[in-house]
Amino acid sequence: MFSAPAIPYLELPELVIIPKGLLGGFPSGAFSIKPFGTLVAIGVYVGSILTTRLGKRVGLHERVLTSFAFWVMCAGFLGGHMLDVIFYYPGQVLRDPLSLFRIWEGLSSFGGFSGAIIGGFLWKWRYKTEILPYADVVASSFPAGWVFGRTGCSVAHDHPGLASDAWFAVQYPGGGRFDLGLYEMLLTIPLALAFLWLRRKPRPWGFYIGAITIAYAPARFALDFLRMSEPIAGSGGVTAVVDPRYGGLTPAQWACFGLLATGVYFFAHTLRSAGSPQAFAVPPPPPQLGGRAAAAVVTPES
Repeated sequence: MFSAPAIPYLELPELVIIPKGLLGGFPSGAFSIKPFGTLVAIGVYVGSILTTRLGKRVGLHERVLTSFAFWVMCAGFLGGHMLDVIFYYPGQVLRDPLSLFRIWEGLSSFGGFSGAIIGGFLWKWRYKTEILPYADVVASSFPAGWVFGRTGCSVAHDHPGLASDAWFAVQYPGGGRFDLGLYEMLLTIPLALAFLWLRRKPRPWGFYIGAITIAYAPARFALDFLRMSEPIAGSGGVTAVVDPRYGGLTPAQWACFGLLATGVYFFAHTLRSAGSPQAFAVPPPPPQLGGRAAAAVVTPES
């Protein structure tokens, strides 16, 4: 039925606030609001609202949850962007080292996951408290925010895949090509809707972490087979490099095995604890974030 790519190459213009050179070379470049950064910011806002709402409903201390989410988010964004620039645009790092800190210019999902995990454990080390309830509430909100983030990737077209004339390819300027950011966004929508529906009732801690990792690992594993096999020059001379293959798989595909194992572990933990009051126990807030309080339990009926 289709003999050529059917998806148009959409580009949203950035909104220039301060034109380049208007302030006598400071800043040297234009100050503008970019579609990618705007959509990511919307995703963060949506995820934060959903996290706060569920946290209140299940009895988590709001200040503690906010602190945990802040540590995880900052470490996730920083790790996600740094690894994205280092592994995909190494030439840009050499020309412009400060690009490592411009988190609005691109993100690596596995880099973000790695940073978020590090941030979570640093928070645990700092406050000496249980992190699973807080991590699970954040995980339940993540897909809804991720939809906006990957929408940003789809309009920035920063995850180009193999050249293709398939109908579901995108009409890139140089010819049809798979757009992995677009596909991941579309695959995340049903997961986000499912989580929003499941959140109506309390779930044992670890449920959402298990569900999201089990859902994401095989999807990402399959999508990486569509990754580009040749470098692509971008604007300003920036070049997206080809992922190295080890045993025919990308590093992200190998990481998917660990991610899937993590999901299975947390689902097994959820099943084991489902009949126990501890499955819904709320840890007391650490002294630095709210003093000492007795642990509460939220039952499935509450």
